[in-house]
Amino acid sequence: MDPDTILLETEESMTKAMDHLKRELKGFRTGRASPAILEMVRVEYYGSQSDLKSIASISVPEPTQLLIKPFDATTVGEIKKAIEASGLGLNPMTEGKQLRVNIPPLSGERRKQLSALCKKHAEETKVSLRNARRDANKHTDQLKAAGHVAEDEIETLKTEIQELLKKYETEVDTLVTAKQKEIETV
Repeated sequence: MDPDTILLETEESMTKAMDHLKRELKGFRTGRASPAILEMVRVEYYGSQSDLKSIASISVPEPTQLLIKPFDATTVGEIKKAIEASGLGLNPMTEGKQLRVNIPPLSGERRKQLSALCKKHAEETKVSLRNARRDANKHTDQLKAAGHVAEDEIETLKTEIQELLKKYETEVDTLVTAKQKEIETV
């Protein structure tokens, strides 16, 4: 493995960790309605679990309301059960062939819980980023032991890996701070 490959794989691994964090944060309920809240809800659909977004359209007719229109009208009951069982604290109402979900305002205690959950996800992401750095440094040490790469090139590679980690950790902090601010806004 050469230095460029190590750097490329490390950045790819760190990008995946960031993408995961972004998806997790999207699903956090703030005071406003957002289709992202329900996108990852899993629904029993013809014997298998499917994401809600793949079997229905989710729209925002009002700032505190979501409208779910299933592509197959017979799944309304299953979708309702899945939303109720998701642990989001939402209560969908059936209106013929569609569902309407009112987003209740968050209590102060729930806001604090969500804010703490944001921090937890941020720490998990940072651990993933650091693991990627550790793996990259391990590969770098193997290159050094093999003696195929110059000493100064090894040091430059380790510095680049550390800078990559700092860049992604800063991005994690920025994302989480913005999400916490959104959650705390009444």
